[in-house]
Amino acid sequence: MTIIEHSNKEIIGRDDINDVEAILAITNTDVNEIEHVVKNNCDSVFSWDYSKSRPALHKLYEKAKTGQWNGTTDLPWNTEVDIEATVTADQAVLGSGLDPNHYDGTPIAKWGDKEWLEFGIESRRWMLSQFLHGEQGALICTAKIVETVPWYDAKMYAATQVVDEARHVEVFAEYLHSKLGGQYQINAHLRMLLDDIVADSRWDMTYLGMQIMVEGLALAAFGFMHQTTSEPLLKQLLRYVMSDEARHVAFGVLSLKEVYDGMTDAEMKDRQEFAFEASVRMRDRFIQQEVWEHFGMKPKEIAPMVLKDPTRTVFQQMLFSKIVPNCKKLGLLDRNDSWLRHRFEDLGVIQFEDWENTGEEYLKFELGEETPNPIQH
Repeated sequence: MTIIEHSNKEIIGRDDINDVEAILAITNTDVNEIEHVVKNNCDSVFSWDYSKSRPALHKLYEKAKTGQWNGTTDLPWNTEVDIEATVTADQAVLGSGLDPNHYDGTPIAKWGDKEWLEFGIESRRWMLSQFLHGEQGALICTAKIVETVPWYDAKMYAATQVVDEARHVEVFAEYLHSKLGGQYQINAHLRMLLDDIVADSRWDMTYLGMQIMVEGLALAAFGFMHQTTSEPLLKQLLRYVMSDEARHVAFGVLSLKEVYDGMTDAEMKDRQEFAFEASVRMRDRFIQQEVWEHFGMKPKEIAPMVLKDPTRTVFQQMLFSKIVPNCKKLGLLDRNDSWLRHRFEDLGVIQFEDWENTGEEYLKFELGEETPNPIQH
C-alpha cells in the first residue's frame, strides 16, 4: 500500500504551525448556538462472542463498577467559593500564567493587580468551560465506542465511561453556574477537533482522538490545576474526575496497542497525522482568544506574544506529558521514519517521550487501587 505524504496545509490547514493569522481565522461564527449537529457515519457492531478474552479491559470494567461516585451528594456544594480570594491565592503560587515583562509596549504592560486578578478570574472561567465542553465531547464519543468497538470487554467498559462522562458534565456545569456565574462558549479549535473525532467512521480513530489525545491532555490539565489551586471544592471535584480519567486513558492505551501492532505503515500514517492534527488543535485553543476579546483586545495583536511567552509555553508543554508517552507506547512516534516524533519536536513536547505511559502506570497501581499522579514522572 502506497503511503501518501500530506503537507501541514493538508493536515491542519496551514503550512506554519505558528501562523497566528490562520489560527485566529478559526472562530465561533454563532456565539449564541445552542445545538451543534455533526454527521456521524459509523457502523453499529454487535458481538456474539461474550468471552472475557481481554483480562486487562475486564479488570478496568470491574474497577469502574466499584468506583462510581455521585456528583450531587458526594461533593460539598454548600462550600462558599470566594473566586477573587481563590484566584489571588493561586496567582501568588504560580503567577498569572503570563510573563508581564514579555508584553512591554502592549496594554498588558500597564496592568495592575486589579487587571491581573480579573484576567485570572476570566481565565479560570474559560478553562473550566473548555473542560465542560470537552467532557460532553467525551460523553458522545464514548457512547459511539460502545456502538462501534467489536470487542465485548471494550463495550462493557465503555458503557461505564458513558456514565462517568455524564457525571463530569454535570459537576463542571454546576460549578461554573453556581460558583463562577456562567460559562464561555466552546473554543472554535476544540469544537473543530471534536467534530473530526465524531465524524470519523473508524472506531479506533474515536479511541485515538478522545481516549488518547483529548482525555490525555485533560488528565494532565486536571492534575496541574488540582495541585495548584487552593479552592477546596474545586480540588475535591478534580480529584473525583481524575480518578475516572486515569481509567479512561488506560482504556485507550490498552485497547489500541493490540490494534496498532498489526497495522500497515500506511494505516499508521493516517493515525500519526490525526494525532498531530489533534495536538495542534489543542495547543491553539490555549491562546484563549475569547478571554482577550472579553478585555477588549485584538487577539491578532496579542496572540503572537502569547505563543512565545516563556511562562505560558512551559504550561502548554506540560499538558502533553501524557499524550507523548502514550503515543510512543502505541508505536505512533517512530513508524514511517519517525514522522510523529519530528512533529512533536516542532511542537516542543518530545521531552516527555520516556515518561510513564498511562497503561503501564495504571497497571502498576493495580488497576486503580491508587490513582496515578497525572503530571509527575
